[in-house]
Amino acid sequence: MPVLAAHDVSVRFTGVTALDRVSLALHAGRVTCLLGDNGAGKSTLIHVLAGAVPPSDGVITLDGRPVRLDAPRVARGLGIATVYQDLALAPLMSVWRNVVLGAEPVRGRGPLRRIDAAAARAAARRGTAALGITLDDVDRPAGTLSGGERQGVAIARAMRAGARVLILDEPMAALGVRQQERVLDYVTRARDAGLAVLLVTHNPAHAWPVGDDFVILRLGRVAAVRTRAETDPVELTRLMS
Repeated sequence: MPVLAAHDVSVRFTGVTALDRVSLALHAGRVTCLLGDNGAGKSTLIHVLAGAVPPSDGVITLDGRPVRLDAPRVARGLGIATVYQDLALAPLMSVWRNVVLGAEPVRGRGPLRRIDAAAARAAARRGTAALGITLDDVDRPAGTLSGGERQGVAIARAMRAGARVLILDEPMAALGVRQQERVLDYVTRARDAGLAVLLVTHNPAHAWPVGDDFVILRLGRVAAVRTRAETDPVELTRLMS
């Protein structure tokens, strides 16, 4: 049974059908790659799964049960974490503050209640180390990290918050080759930790190294669904175009 699934989901705006009966299934411990050119409907589908855009038709299920994703906080509360291209990091804040942001460990009670900085630093070290990120100082500002490392911090935050589903929106956009390889390693580690990962990209070369399943969107519709054993990068490129 998939952890999260969309069943015949459609999204219509005034005069425009952005998604037309799209179905998608995300399984624990697998990376599903959502491929499509600009305008294919990838962003709209992400927003539906993240609770930002309500579907006009169709059903979203979590562990086989229908759910209403009325808002992003509802999706996050159900364990659906979305990492957008802008990462939503606070660049002037430390790495550890970014990792625990929104779920800070606290100590004390009442007016003496405060962030447990020692516990937060330890959580940040564990979270980043689990993804293979080696940081000499978790007190350094997040803005001083490389692009790939910032992606890792955003993923570590999602995993620490108890995410079961991790949605990554074009995580390798504007990164160099070495940084892209690092992000792919983070994706693999998240999958191996048991998360259901949705990797959204317009580049089959980014999807192929880590993908288990491939869903190709074209003009708001599912053009093809393939497992890794059924396809190759050449066919994926052909299906996209």
